[in-house]
Amino acid sequence: YRGIARTTSQDFIHWTPLVEMQANLPNEHLYTACTQPYFRAPHIYFALPTRFMAKRGAATDILFMSARGSAQFDREFTESYIRPGIGQDGWANRANYAAIGIHQTGPAEMSFFLTGGRRYVTRLDGIASVNASLTGGTLLTKPIRFSGNELEINYSTSAAGQILVELQDSTGKPLPGFTLEDCEPIYGDHIARIVKWKQGSDVSSLAGQPVRLRFDMQDADLYALKFNLRR
Repeated sequence: YRGIARTTSQDFIHWTPLVEMQANLPNEHLYTACTQPYFRAPHIYFALPTRFMAKRGAATDILFMSARGSAQFDREFTESYIRPGIGQDGWANRANYAAIGIHQTGPAEMSFFLTGGRRYVTRLDGIASVNASLTGGTLLTKPIRFSGNELEINYSTSAAGQILVELQDSTGKPLPGFTLEDCEPIYGDHIARIVKWKQGSDVSSLAGQPVRLRFDMQDADLYALKFNLRR
């Protein structure tokens, strides 16, 4: 049996008792988790564990999991993140293990490394996205409280696609000046784009209040969002 446990320390000498993270699904053995704070959002921990399928000989692959400092991994994505691939090398004994660390390796990219000298590259924040087809889709967040005065998104659209953003109160009522009709259509491909409405980008009047964010999307991917304090 293989598994992942968590322990913490204030001084690297005295450690809390191990707490098993309960990440395994039936028939899985997860280990070498490489759990680390994500450098662009350090309150979120990313993990790239090896999944060993004991009933299939030496078969392993790489998963993606996340956590927020608790003793529980989020297994939203149960599929393989990195498959063994074509050829016998990826299916051999001890073939697929990630190295600790996800590093920015370009203005819009980040990389991580696997055994065998393999480097895998994705866009910044590009582990996953909210995706909508050309026929359209909507993302509605839970009520959140934010600090700052502008909303920044990491996104990509096709030439025909777009994103519109609306801010709502906690009951889902659109807030004046921040409706879909007020939003400037967003299209293109940017790591950091400030959302603007007819009255501008300043959302400081809503800081500290519970608000919901609505994204109406067409042929688009939304990778990340955050509120900034621009001085």
